[in-house]
Amino acid sequence: MKSFTKLYIPIALETLCYMLAGMVDTIMLSNVGDHAVGAVGTANTYISVFIIMFNVVSSGMIAVMTQYIGAKRVGVAYQARQLGAVFNFALGILLSVFLFVFSENILESVGVAPLLMEYAKTYLRIVGGCCFLNALIPIFSSYLRAFGHTRQPLIATLIGNAVNLCLNALFLFVFHSGVAGVAAATVISRMINLAIVIVAGRILIRAKEDPERLKNKEIFSQIIKVGLPSAMETAFYNVAMTLTIRFLNQMDEEGLNVTARAYAAQISNFSYCAGAALAQTNAIMTGWRIGEGDYEACDKGTKKAAGIGICVAAGLAAIFALSANYLIRIFTDNAEMTALVGTLLTIDIVLEVGRVTNLVFGQALKTSGDAFFTTVIAVVFMYLCMVGGTWLFGIHFHLLAVGAYIGLAGDECVRAVFMFLRWQSGKWKTKGFIKQKDGTDADVDQARDEPTEVQA
Repeated sequence: MKSFTKLYIPIALETLCYMLAGMVDTIMLSNVGDHAVGAVGTANTYISVFIIMFNVVSSGMIAVMTQYIGAKRVGVAYQARQLGAVFNFALGILLSVFLFVFSENILESVGVAPLLMEYAKTYLRIVGGCCFLNALIPIFSSYLRAFGHTRQPLIATLIGNAVNLCLNALFLFVFHSGVAGVAAATVISRMINLAIVIVAGRILIRAKEDPERLKNKEIFSQIIKVGLPSAMETAFYNVAMTLTIRFLNQMDEEGLNVTARAYAAQISNFSYCAGAALAQTNAIMTGWRIGEGDYEACDKGTKKAAGIGICVAAGLAAIFALSANYLIRIFTDNAEMTALVGTLLTIDIVLEVGRVTNLVFGQALKTSGDAFFTTVIAVVFMYLCMVGGTWLFGIHFHLLAVGAYIGLAGDECVRAVFMFLRWQSGKWKTKGFIKQKDGTDADVDQARDEPTEVQA
């Protein structure tokens, strides 16, 4: 088991690379036009809506794997990965076919602005039609991270990003393929990413050699215990975001507000990535510590991660808000767009404080097995604050995209308070899988003394 810093740095860099890839796509697409940027941002939102079922397994799998790894029962962790890979691959193929065939119907049903339709349909058909890659990459990357191998997913992301950048330039500036070229580059880069993490897992991890296995039904039920509520939370979030985007599309015929939101999101993602990486790292260590039965270290580590995340994310968000007039020129010279994005980034300072707190405590609760609570709170307040706030402030009070961001910030901040209070209550200590199976902490200690080792 590695230290927090050794886990965090590769995860943070990987998250940053992921954000950079999106920003590079946006910068390159801005040469096609603002409508192309808005269309791809909109299409990605709807792709997320239809791939949420992958989270049923991928989010639950990390909680199960890390707890069994902490208890030195690595064969069961390997079993969890196998179940996750089979389930997500089958589901991914079905959704890929659906998104490819019905892309136009989906976009028409959600009221995409007419000027964005053709671009959005092209991107959704190509990238959505290969969404099985989105199903498998988290499975094999999480498997590596759960065993402490965080550099290999980073390497895979770096290589994938480099390929994506080169292919974007080739398709856009040599073949003049526009949105279709950017979509093709995205798919090819994801294929390469997936191949690397699969090979790395086979080479570095020997958990398959550990003979211990449980009943598939038992492991899958543990995965579902965390994964289903987490997937439901993601589902409700994406539906709420879809409604929010729909409101943004209704605010003007030119797509100014929805495109401003896409630009602001690209910039604010860099302040978000530090907190997201902290949450992922802390979640891994939370699972290990719960498997060991070290609840005090869980509590101290999670609170420390949240404190650091708040400081870093808020600081970066403030820098981006102050530099907005310069940053937005990377994407567009439109004066109206520049002013609007600057206002959104100012509101984003508050949003990031709430979001990083929500992420760190929420991920730790899910990894402990306490996922149902986070889902209930999320569903209630994302619709009250995000959707309701967008309609109230954005449309009713005519604040448009600014009103939408006020609703988004309110959602994250309110949920953050509930996540902290739940963690503080200590109820998560009763949710661990090892304790539920073995019954007592003494059995956890016995499992820890077994001779099986994690081989790297």
